[in-house]
Amino acid sequence: MALTLKPVDVPSFCSTQLHLLDQELQSELSETSTLITGTSPTSLQRAGLVITNLILISQRTGLGGKTVVELGPDPATSSSGSGAKGKAGSGGSGEGELQEHGIRVGDIVAVSEQPSGSAKKREVKELEEKGSRGVVTKVGRSAVWVALDENGKGEENVGGMKRCWVVKLANDVTYKRMNGTMGKLGKMQEAEYSNFVRVLFGLSSPSPIPENLGDTGIEWLDPSLNDSQKHAIKFALASREMALIHGPPGTGKTHTLIELILQMLKQNLRVLVCGPSNISVDNIVERLAPHKVPIVRLGHPARLLPSVVNHSLDVLTQTSEAAAIVQDVRKEMDTKQASIKKTKSGRERKAIYGDLKELRKEFRERERKCVNTLVGGSKVVLATLHGAGGFQLRDEKFDVVIIDEASQALEAQCWVPLLSASKVVLAGDHLQLPPTIKSLNSKTKPKSQDTETEGIIKGMNLETTLFDRLLKLHGTGIKVMLTTQYRMHEKIMRFPSDELYESKLVAAEAVKARLLTELPYDVEETEDTIEPLIFFDTQGGDFPEKSEEESVDKKAGKGMLGESKSNEMEAILVRRHVQNLVDAGLKPEDIAVVTPYNAQLALMSRSMKEAFPGIELGSVDGFQGREKEAIIVSLVRSNSEREVGFLGERRRLNVAMTRPRRSLTIIGDSETVSRGSKFLKRWMAFLEENADLRYPSIAELNS
Repeated sequence: MALTLKPVDVPSFCSTQLHLLDQELQSELSETSTLITGTSPTSLQRAGLVITNLILISQRTGLGGKTVVELGPDPATSSSGSGAKGKAGSGGSGEGELQEHGIRVGDIVAVSEQPSGSAKKREVKELEEKGSRGVVTKVGRSAVWVALDENGKGEENVGGMKRCWVVKLANDVTYKRMNGTMGKLGKMQEAEYSNFVRVLFGLSSPSPIPENLGDTGIEWLDPSLNDSQKHAIKFALASREMALIHGPPGTGKTHTLIELILQMLKQNLRVLVCGPSNISVDNIVERLAPHKVPIVRLGHPARLLPSVVNHSLDVLTQTSEAAAIVQDVRKEMDTKQASIKKTKSGRERKAIYGDLKELRKEFRERERKCVNTLVGGSKVVLATLHGAGGFQLRDEKFDVVIIDEASQALEAQCWVPLLSASKVVLAGDHLQLPPTIKSLNSKTKPKSQDTETEGIIKGMNLETTLFDRLLKLHGTGIKVMLTTQYRMHEKIMRFPSDELYESKLVAAEAVKARLLTELPYDVEETEDTIEPLIFFDTQGGDFPEKSEEESVDKKAGKGMLGESKSNEMEAILVRRHVQNLVDAGLKPEDIAVVTPYNAQLALMSRSMKEAFPGIELGSVDGFQGREKEAIIVSLVRSNSEREVGFLGERRRLNVAMTRPRRSLTIIGDSETVSRGSKFLKRWMAFLEENADLRYPSIAELNS
């Protein structure tokens, strides 16, 4: 890899990041505002952005002293047969069920008075001022629970509403953290830069790592580690400022990080572990917990996996020995909360809210002492990247910061925990999808500010991650790659290995030849179950794509999600293939259908979810990090112009083709796809040579 030897000007870097982050935030805020302002409540609900016709059922004191309100359907508007497609859970105490919606646990929402049908304009600012922001903590069939923010008069506002709605909002908290970090870094004088900062911006060279790490005397705690995993751990331990662990699909990257963390603890190092998403952090907590090391997971409990909640700071402030100092205040707050519903007098209610406000102040003061005790006593702290910028870690020092899924994180996010760090280990795969960028300008370059003289670095974009930049800055000497993969059949692995991973991937003996017929339940041998790689080539023009708007509200102009593509005949073929697999005995929950296009996803979901309960359908982007026994990929594109759109993005295709364990089926038009790029042409040629090649006919599908 060619090196970018030129050091990065830190103030210009920070200015450019701030500029791009602002564009990205404005894009997100504008999208939310436009939809809420100009789209009917019914359409907004079908689009997954709101839940309408709710009333307050109950309220209580939740974790962190926050008020949690339970909202259920207004009996005057609800009908018990409407069904709910929110995250299923136990129902609430209200009558009837919530209408179909897309609100999920962890979403940031506004709880606000629902506008009347005659209300023409609904501004996001107005929703927040007259209602209250909060985080969804639970979604049931007949209720949704929201932990309200502590600022303002949220509980009073919600308590006084006749009928309310829950509106999903853009998350601006992460942007505030990133902006604060970039601003602080940009204002530093060069004399203030630590050696760590200098190395990460190319102002100094990284300390050399011995080429022959050999036998370093490490006593391995996990006997199942392979040689490349052991080498990666030794490499990371030997590095002084940074190490990049490149983990291609199925190579046990998280498995490797667990051993690395445990080895660091043996060296008496204090470790901060971060990731761009809650799931990336929770995966590590789940695997670290059985080793009985003192760990604390920062973050809102509503966003954590149930299996890790007991390690969360909010729960530990209730259950640990250090928590005793806050329990009496919590009990008093619960008593006050319970009395609100029984009180008819407005004056009495106001007095109770006043008492709660004072109790909350006392609660926070005691809780802060408890937090300092718990966090300060933990050798491993885990948080999302932006969560690491909270007050809980303000005065905490760590010897090493480990960032998992670093290739999916914005660089500005990574600097939240790195600003006071001295060493970082980045783990990820820069050959899979980068972070999702919504704003076109942030994806390319700042408009109207093309020169470095204006403090903006030309050509910088938010898709370039810290992992990418360090690799280009310092070269492959700072990176080590895991090479044994434990997921895919060897035939499925071969093309991505040769094309993207320098032919270095090796399939572990246990997975290299395994088929669907060897699952631990009966699967019949058929032409579909004995082949690990199948290609349905739809060339010939009988499987044409279709352009359509993804909006559920055509009056909203360009549509909620823009224009997308679908392919009805491919969808029929997908369903036929799934039916054949299920008829052979394969369980639907072991099958996933993925596609790059949301319109195709919607088309297939309508026809398949009821027919095959348990099957998973998703976008390629949403399936990153996942795996299934059988994966079917619908490529969609088939047109006389031979246009492939973003299907030509090799990182997206890499994700699609590396999700299966035993069976990969590709459905697409080789004539169209092969014209998209040299990479696509080689892929089509590989499939024609190595896959079980089939040419479906319309007559067969219609029979």
